Amino acid sequence: MSNEFWLRIWGARGSTPTPGASTLRYGGETTCFEIRVGGRMILVDCGSGARNLGLDLCAKDGPRSFDVLFTHTHLDHICGLPFFKPAFFPGFDVRAWAGHFQDNSTDLMDIVSRIMSPPIFPLAAKSLKSLSFHTFEAGRPLPLGIDGLTVRTMRLNHPGGACGYRFEFGGKSICIITDHEHGNPVVDDALPDFVRQADIMIYDAMYTDGEYERYRGWGHSTWQKAVELAGKAAVKVPVLFHHDPCRSDDELDEIGLAARGVYPTTLVASEGMLLRP
Repeated sequence: MSNEFWLRIWGARGSTPTPGASTLRYGGETTCFEIRVGGRMILVDCGSGARNLGLDLCAKDGPRSFDVLFTHTHLDHICGLPFFKPAFFPGFDVRAWAGHFQDNSTDLMDIVSRIMSPPIFPLAAKSLKSLSFHTFEAGRPLPLGIDGLTVRTMRLNHPGGACGYRFEFGGKSICIITDHEHGNPVVDDALPDFVRQADIMIYDAMYTDGEYERYRGWGHSTWQKAVELAGKAAVKVPVLFHHDPCRSDDELDEIGLAARGVYPTTLVASEGMLLRP
């Protein structure tokens, strides 16, 4: 078994892809993470960044069997799935998981079928021949059958529900907390223990505290809450994520500088960033 454990960001933007001159350095693709652990691969979310990841896997003869874990199924987190080549072709075995649903009448296949059906999209979900759909309950560990890996989950505060993940392997840990809005006492009380002493914490920092009041209830947090949580939970490296689509590279530079003034190890997520715990 390999002892490798790292995460690569294929999309760091929130809400909608934002190509253009002002987003070149941090990237304009929406949420997609690649995690390599113990010689296996896990993806988290299939936002628009998943298209490039899929092309890379096919071109480089990458892993043919892996799991995709969804934080939730808002469009910016699943819009890359209809363009994710490994899901279409024989020889791949892609297992998709979601645990954020707030009722028992909805499942992942239902959601994907809604966006992949005429006249919205020319191909139906059944064309994803290498993809299987699975549901779990957020708050319970997710067994993926990777030796030495523990995947813990928890419910986050986001419209329609969302799921946070904590990956633990070889004494190291990576937490992914996006999309999430602070302010729910039950979630806020549980979150510090969930991310405690994480080596890396990806956190929803879409807004600043000054902007937040205009967007209260939209399901997102601030960079100030990210570093506050990092301090409370002794996180080693907080990574600001889910950038506002209106946020330019220069503005993200300023946010990163301000955040590091409060918590010196803070990073601002960028497309292509590779993080090793």
